[in-house]
Amino acid sequence: MKVLITGSNGLLGQKLVALLQQQAGVELVATSRGTNKLAALYPHVRFIALDVTDVTQVWQVLAQEQPTHLIHTAAMTNVDECELNQESCWQQNVDAVENLVNACSNQRIHLTHVSTDFIFSGEEGPLAEDAEPGPVNFYGQSKLAAERLVQASAGPWAIARTVLVYGVAHEYGRTNLVLWVRDSLRAGKPIKVVADQWRTPTLAEDLAQGCWLLARQSAQGIYHISSDELLTPYAMALRVADYFSLDKALIEKVDASIFSQPARRPARTGFIIDKARRELGYQPHTFAQGIGLVGAQSEIIDKKNPPG
Repeated sequence: MKVLITGSNGLLGQKLVALLQQQAGVELVATSRGTNKLAALYPHVRFIALDVTDVTQVWQVLAQEQPTHLIHTAAMTNVDECELNQESCWQQNVDAVENLVNACSNQRIHLTHVSTDFIFSGEEGPLAEDAEPGPVNFYGQSKLAAERLVQASAGPWAIARTVLVYGVAHEYGRTNLVLWVRDSLRAGKPIKVVADQWRTPTLAEDLAQGCWLLARQSAQGIYHISSDELLTPYAMALRVADYFSLDKALIEKVDASIFSQPARRPARTGFIIDKARRELGYQPHTFAQGIGLVGAQSEIIDKKNPPG
């Protein structure tokens, strides 16, 4: 099989490249906007610059490469930026998906599309795949619109919904909850962490594994890919402090209402992952295992790039 990944410079994209480049019988093509961040790590992996919002580029690259499977990870995922820049959000999260759906359908390429728990209202959770959507912010609206485009495709497709992804990536500017808590506490910096939101946090390696299982099995339909531990960010922060033996007194328990953010967040989501376990053989790490993996990976990167 030949797998093309969009967004290969992002957190999930990097984990997919790392996973798929070692799979026997897989020809891998990595694509992303801009230059290839992974060239030094995986010089043998074919890379093509691709802007998925450019319909001409999408059709040209897929016609040229003729993949059997495409895993679409590229998206605008900063929730507040999506609220403030709705035109750009729609272009990246909806128009781009329409381009890929049409091209994949035309060439009978199996499409795995990555979606989010933010398509839900947050009134209840954890949620199964058949739960009724009701987004409370523009990011969620854009991702729900993209899902509907995928579901209407005449070609083979799968949707991998996920929740609060965390992990470490190469030359990746954005942080994540685990590293933010660890680094803040190490610096003796007090932090405020919400205790009235609930999520099932997802290790990036687990999400990559879930996407690979969907593609490898040419699965059809919607699958929830996360952990099965329903936690508040405050509970997560306490576990991070415990793991790294840091001062929990620096962590202040707060309600989301104290933060003035452009976009509303759903209060309670989290996923039921029974279907992915049963049909795909998906087995996520525990949050404790995830903290350990992120910590070990970040230590390696810190040693390679000492301050100054």
